[in-house]
Amino acid sequence: MEELRYTIYVNASPEAVWKAFIEPEGTRAIFFGSVLESDFKPGSEYRYVGPGTDGDRTVHVYGSILEFEPHSRMSYTEHPGPSYRDNHAELETRITMTLEPAGTATKLTLVNDRWPEGHPSYEKTRESWPMILSSAKTFVETGKTIDYGW
Repeated sequence: MEELRYTIYVNASPEAVWKAFIEPEGTRAIFFGSVLESDFKPGSEYRYVGPGTDGDRTVHVYGSILEFEPHSRMSYTEHPGPSYRDNHAELETRITMTLEPAGTATKLTLVNDRWPEGHPSYEKTRESWPMILSSAKTFVETGKTIDYGW
């Protein structure tokens, strides 16, 4: 399966963009009420936890931190949460987010790759990343997210 690659420009510093993707206020806004839990050391586990089918502490996705360079680069494996797929442990992909200064803006590149053949979430993920990144850009620039009417 092909990698998913997206590049956007955010009218803010890499530090502001990074903060939105790491700190609770930003992750709650961008990732549908979820908080990112981890110590962010390479090899450590992480999980996005928030409201869902298992209550307020539903694990939506989880995996391991591969790289963590504040304000610059984060890479991690990703699995769907246990309540989404019985074979969640087998459904591993990799996500790498890179931030680069671009004048007064930040170039954000997100790559979601290493898709196992037949991954059941590929098409939905391909459609949802642009929405998530657009909402993140709006949040960083305005303090609000996009209301998609869900």
